[in-house]
Amino acid sequence: MIKRIAKIFVSLVLTCLTVVGCQIARNSGETALPPTTNETLRIATYNVHYIILSKETGPWSVADWERRKGPLDLAFKEIGADVIAFQEMESFARGNNGDTNLTLDWLLENNSDYAAAAVGDPNEFPSTQPILYRTTQLDLVDQGWFFFSDTPDVIYSRTFNGSFPAFASWAVFQDKRTNDQFRVVNIHTDYASRSNRFQSAQLVADRIAPWIAAGETLFVVGDLNARIGDKTTNIIADAGVEFAPVRGATYHMNRGINLFGAIDHIGSVGAVELVGDPAVLRRKFDGEWPTDHYPVAADFKFSR
Repeated sequence: MIKRIAKIFVSLVLTCLTVVGCQIARNSGETALPPTTNETLRIATYNVHYIILSKETGPWSVADWERRKGPLDLAFKEIGADVIAFQEMESFARGNNGDTNLTLDWLLENNSDYAAAAVGDPNEFPSTQPILYRTTQLDLVDQGWFFFSDTPDVIYSRTFNGSFPAFASWAVFQDKRTNDQFRVVNIHTDYASRSNRFQSAQLVADRIAPWIAAGETLFVVGDLNARIGDKTTNIIADAGVEFAPVRGATYHMNRGINLFGAIDHIGSVGAVELVGDPAVLRRKFDGEWPTDHYPVAADFKFSR
């Protein structure tokens, strides 16, 4: 009897390992990024994880940031985006007033052809979801934010269920090459609460509706903590946004483990067309994982 139970247990373990292995393989692989051209606009999204300023060592500490800041810059340069929306670009500690943002300062210092939109005085503008843009090609026209809350226009208001504040940042750009204007809405929904995700997605849908009705070209990008076809993404899709078909994992647990499909997305509506397939850079840079998400990028062409 004991031997039989042991055989059944071993068989179950082997079956689970096989299933997990197949799942990881299915969500792995890399689509190469094509060269950028003057005819296309590259939009990207990247969750770069926060830094804990009061933590000297260990995961997401200051020392960990020193390890991964070089690889993050290499990833940024490899993406070569005209616009890249960031989530969790935050350096925080108790008593920190929000003026410190090691990641933002580092990337701007090392990439002089970029500037930051969706940033400002932390007392008036939540700056942990900046949108970096290539200044040789784009001009910043406007920027703003709204919180995923019953009081969305109150800065740092808590989410619908009272958990930590979460929000959408946005910026309007004008393309110097074509004179086309477009808006980028950068969102990061709650990973833990389905109700928060659903209500946040509905708020996004409500807020973008007038912009869509006015004929704007619009991108909705970010870490949605939901896959295409889930209720969260469907709420935004029902508002008219078409999500690029990102295949495979975009979150890898900071280990390169690709268990489930994409949760980081790039959606568009208006006078743009997707050119080719979106790309996910599933690899280390300089032998390190820059963060626990992969960068996602897609190329678009104005259609008017």
